[in-house]
Amino acid sequence: MTRGRQLSALAAPLLLLVATTAPARAEPLTGRQIMERVDARNDGDRQVQDMQMLLIDKNGNNRTRKLRTWRRDVGEDVQSIFFFLAPADVKDTGFLTYDYDDPDRDDDQWLYLPALKKTKRIATGDKSGSFMGSDFSYADLTERNLEHYDYKLLKEDVLDGVKVWHVEAIPNTPKEIEETGYTKVLYVVRQDNDVMVRAISWLQSGGRMKYYQVKKLEQIEGIWVATESQMDTRVANTTLHKTVLQLENVHFDQPMDESRFSVRQLEKGP
Repeated sequence: MTRGRQLSALAAPLLLLVATTAPARAEPLTGRQIMERVDARNDGDRQVQDMQMLLIDKNGNNRTRKLRTWRRDVGEDVQSIFFFLAPADVKDTGFLTYDYDDPDRDDDQWLYLPALKKTKRIATGDKSGSFMGSDFSYADLTERNLEHYDYKLLKEDVLDGVKVWHVEAIPNTPKEIEETGYTKVLYVVRQDNDVMVRAISWLQSGGRMKYYQVKKLEQIEGIWVATESQMDTRVANTTLHKTVLQLENVHFDQPMDESRFSVRQLEKGP
């Protein structure tokens, strides 16, 4: 998938080389330009995958949940649907998202609760809440629109032998803070493939921070995929809870019917 403004990659052949002419030095990218590259990165289309979600509390107790997810591009928008397969207490719970590229349009999200046989639409004011007891919020499950943030390149660095950028993102609207619960985010982006591999988010209340990191990054069918990632919620140096996501059976360009991404399918199940 490619979203947001595309960066030009035109190259003109050099007709003359003058030995005494020093090579032109490229201007450093701005924070906004770096995040445009992240936004425009090809992350595939018509994706199907299995996911394992591991929830770990501060005492080390853990619970495992299994999901199957589908995602597709619709122009510049993205639609995705998740279903919990196990354990029994969450089986057939479904989550549907319409992630709009238009910065003036609110994303749509619906949660189906089989025990109540009821579909709940997620309101803007509820999107900062925990998704199914995990450290990911509902807002974390959609892409943040570039127009709603002011970006600043803080520094360049090397992480695990790869050059990275550190980019600060500050929400520029009260609505974005309300929806995400974040007052600031620090992104770490790999320079070789434009993948965001770490993020630190400052929450609006409670003195909490959320730490995200990609633990395992793989190329699958030519697409870079974070096959293992982790989100920790901390206060100072104390970890309150963490969530580990592991992906399996990841495939792209799979047959998908439009009807799969509907509230009717959400209530019907996988």
